[in-house]
Amino acid sequence: MYGGINEPAPLCFLSLLPPLSPAAPISPSEPISQAYSLALYMQKNTSTLLQTYLQYQGSPFSDPGFAAPELQLSSLPPAAVSFKTWHAMDDAERLRRAQGAFLALTQHLQLVGDDQSDLNPGSPVLLAQLGAARLRAQGLLGNMAAIMTALGLPIPPEEDTLGLVPFGASAFERKCRGYIVTREYGHWTDRAVRDLALLKAKYPA
Repeated sequence: MYGGINEPAPLCFLSLLPPLSPAAPISPSEPISQAYSLALYMQKNTSTLLQTYLQYQGSPFSDPGFAAPELQLSSLPPAAVSFKTWHAMDDAERLRRAQGAFLALTQHLQLVGDDQSDLNPGSPVLLAQLGAARLRAQGLLGNMAAIMTALGLPIPPEEDTLGLVPFGASAFERKCRGYIVTREYGHWTDRAVRDLALLKAKYPA
């Protein structure tokens, strides 16, 4: 007969399971080191990219000593900032600004690549360099997101930084746009190296 017999639940098996332990915090030193190494590698190629770009655009861009620092794009934040302002920023602010800049640069480099495919279709070297720069900027974005996660900082959402692009822009206007983008890519890479060097010193491996 089975009436009145209450078999105990096998609670004893629960005691065999190891206690749950909280996940170990992610150390920021590894993503910082990876980002710093990538930024240094990028820095070695930025001047080559700018010179290759200018070489393919014709005069006045290809003229010796060409520079037009006054040219800017409202959709691309300039890297130039006073030392006092830069020094007063905390880690979160530096990372946020760099993250926004490289997000914008990935989108702008795609646009410049499309422009050059139209303006200079017979320039595989330039097109390859633009494509490589865009991929490296995307890689640095991923590194920065990992750093921000490790530091407990919010990652800003991706945005369309280009907005409304004037597709009817003249060839000269598109060449100017590409010049600004390749120039600022170099300047932002220099700034990222400096930002990441500070972080690397704070969070040694």
